[in-house]
Amino acid sequence: MAEMVAQVRNEEEIIRQGGGEKAIAAQHKKGRLTARERIALLVDPGTEFFELGSFVAWRMYEEWGGAPSAGVVTGLAQVQGRLCMLIVNDATVKAGAFFPMTAKKVIRAQNIAIDNHIPTIYLVDSAGVFLPLQEDVFPDTDDFGRVFRNNAVMSAMGIPQIAAIMGMCVAGGAYLPLMCDHILMTEGSGLFLAGPALVQAAIGAKYSAEELGGAKMHSQISGTVDFREPDDESCLARIRQLVDKMGNRQLGVFDRKQPEEPLYSAEEIYGIFDGDPARQYDMKEIIARIVDGSQFSEYKSEYGETVLCGYARIGGFAVGIVANQKTHVQQVDHNGNKRMEFGGVIYTESAEKAARFIMDCNQNLVPLIFLHDVNGFMVGRDAEWSGIIRAGAKMVNAVSNSVVPKIAVIVGGSFGAGHYAMCGKAYDPRFLFAWPTAKYAVMAGASAAGTLVEIKIKQLERGGKKLSEEDKKKLFDEVKATYDEQTDPRYGAARLWIDKIIDPAETREAIITAMEVAALNPEVPKFSVGVLQT
Repeated sequence: MAEMVAQVRNEEEIIRQGGGEKAIAAQHKKGRLTARERIALLVDPGTEFFELGSFVAWRMYEEWGGAPSAGVVTGLAQVQGRLCMLIVNDATVKAGAFFPMTAKKVIRAQNIAIDNHIPTIYLVDSAGVFLPLQEDVFPDTDDFGRVFRNNAVMSAMGIPQIAAIMGMCVAGGAYLPLMCDHILMTEGSGLFLAGPALVQAAIGAKYSAEELGGAKMHSQISGTVDFREPDDESCLARIRQLVDKMGNRQLGVFDRKQPEEPLYSAEEIYGIFDGDPARQYDMKEIIARIVDGSQFSEYKSEYGETVLCGYARIGGFAVGIVANQKTHVQQVDHNGNKRMEFGGVIYTESAEKAARFIMDCNQNLVPLIFLHDVNGFMVGRDAEWSGIIRAGAKMVNAVSNSVVPKIAVIVGGSFGAGHYAMCGKAYDPRFLFAWPTAKYAVMAGASAAGTLVEIKIKQLERGGKKLSEEDKKKLFDEVKATYDEQTDPRYGAARLWIDKIIDPAETREAIITAMEVAALNPEVPKFSVGVLQT
């Protein structure tokens, strides 16, 4: 476990270098700071920047030299004591150009801001769309244009937005700052729909970049810019002044009391959990190292024991916890027969319990925390006779229609329909975090490889070919290797299925940050589940 955490941290450190030393030196030569240097000056001294999506585009676009962190840095920070979402172009990565995952990452940050009503600050320094991949950047609902649509929606919702042009801001990207509440621009930056070369090609006229879209022109002639600043440092200071003047809106309705530290050290999680899917462990031991005072009021503790449900506080916030129990438990069925239930598997009784608990939390405005280590739902004749599909549908319905904030943490496996029922990515968690030990797919690598190899063997046999045992093993190993790569949490984080890979010992802090963000939105829709299978 510790080795995996260290590996993730080391890779994150490399990612933070952006385009590398030469690109950083080129940025400094222009008299500009890098994205992370700007963030360091913007956030309150002594506070941490809670970065989101650092692994986005990991091992992607390698034919174009890669795009570390998709060329944009996003995350949460305290600015003048106020929690803000920061969206900061990294001009050291392909001049801050938008790759397909860049647009998706910006949109994910905006969606978090929309769901939680977070003031948002954009530090713009981008050459616009990465033209060789324009077909995957330009047209769809999760592509470039959606960014500007979200600007307009956020403004209409009353979510403050500040944009600072601190480099290039060209073509369609020029609309982003114009759709924000405040626009700042530094000397030497450019804001135009078409740069000098394109203007000359289009209409045959020659203009300098300053004439077309310099800070002085936009400040004195077009009137587009609210504040013209001489350099990055003064621009960031001005942003802090603007944030300092923002009024305070009503906070969320979720109960919070004085926080209390857990009785047990979070570092002990390393000794409880090691990521081996075959090893049993008691999820209550993990919970005891996350919740306030290590106090967990378990709901229906003797029923459906492979899913734990209960109430606790984390950072003072009242929460409901739904977690997969990884110890095997003995249960008695409706006929009085004893049976062994496997840890990490959702049975009919545990699905029904979880569905009822989720509905209770919504009824009482209690946010939900999901801790994943799930293999899926139970299969087989007994499971089908007990109504496993009906019970699973009930749980999925409750999760789907839940209106309180949902935060998911994948600690181990999160496979198939079990992932859905435990509030997977498709079920709108406000945040989805993962430990380095997480595995995330339709099924585990070995199971998938076994199934796919069996299908392949039958296809070959129908064609009159027969594989030797050695060939079968080779095929199995190849398929499993591919599948294992795709279940790696970095693979999921690269595609924005995961918001942040976290150190297990920092799970409590991550959830507290997520809850503080969720508390910014006081609006909770009416809860209704529609038709439930009973």
